[in-house]
Amino acid sequence: MLDCQAEELLPEEKEKLAHPVVGGVILFTRNYHDKRQLSALVQDIRRFAKNNVLIAVDHEGGRVQRFRDGFTAIPAMGDILRQSEHQDESAAYAKACGLALAYELKALDIDFSFAPVLDINGVSKVIGDRAFSNNADEVIRLATQLIQGLKTVNMPAIGKHFPGHGSVAPDSHIALPVDERGFDEIRRTDMVVFERVIERALLDGVMPAHVIYNQVCDKPAGFSSTWLKTILKNDIGFNGAVFSDDLSMHGASVAGSYVERAEAALEAGCDMVLACNNPKGAESILDGLEARFSNPNNSDVARQERVMALYGRVMPAGLYDKYESAVALIARLSER
Repeated sequence: MLDCQAEELLPEEKEKLAHPVVGGVILFTRNYHDKRQLSALVQDIRRFAKNNVLIAVDHEGGRVQRFRDGFTAIPAMGDILRQSEHQDESAAYAKACGLALAYELKALDIDFSFAPVLDINGVSKVIGDRAFSNNADEVIRLATQLIQGLKTVNMPAIGKHFPGHGSVAPDSHIALPVDERGFDEIRRTDMVVFERVIERALLDGVMPAHVIYNQVCDKPAGFSSTWLKTILKNDIGFNGAVFSDDLSMHGASVAGSYVERAEAALEAGCDMVLACNNPKGAESILDGLEARFSNPNNSDVARQERVMALYGRVMPAGLYDKYESAVALIARLSER
């Protein structure tokens, strides 16, 4: 999954989209001027891509909402409890956020947002109020409602950052966090959120953390077959798509060059790797993986099927009244 540099595709980006290894594009604030422009960009991405491609964005709400003018201001997930007076209200608020963000993205032919954040609000400098709460039970309750809102619009839900980024302080964008806790504590405090949501068959995808949990494995979770194949897939039973976090983040640098990072993530159990904010690094991944995917084996075919199960899910008709009600509720509660 690649990114784009501007509000229109550059000539070299049109060429890269035609590369057989490209399976998706992630959009950023720099790609947005207004809805008309964004719609044209999405159409061009689909036109120049050789394959069907997933188009995604980080549109969680709060400080991580890439498109703002013309879009509903989704609150930080941590504000939902603070701005609600009781559990029923917070549940309705979370569901409204999921429905509104999904409706507005789907209307522009964007497949999904990388949401919800299933981390707890612990000591992490990068998670904070991106999380619903500082305890797992509230995260499970509110994330379930937000996912119900997404699914009303037929948008996939992608949970991040497995098995939980909230209990380790450093920011994996600029550092390599190491979580010193044992597995039982990680599971009880953080990973239980993923377990419960997956048990309810609510997640279509998962994004692992660029964090080393050194009592379990000496590799970051996104490069660890222990975390992805043994724990996530075999023990928890997750059978959806697994997306690496951005391979340009500092937390991924331990895995080597860009091609080595991509190979390591795929071997560990990721189905699609993200290569953003470094065009040369992304190009090296495309070149490095081309031979691998020119004659795909059974596992490569299965990987592609899991990812493309998220593609092109049509928004049901007749949702406008529900969307308007969701937007009105968000505006009312956000003013508190």
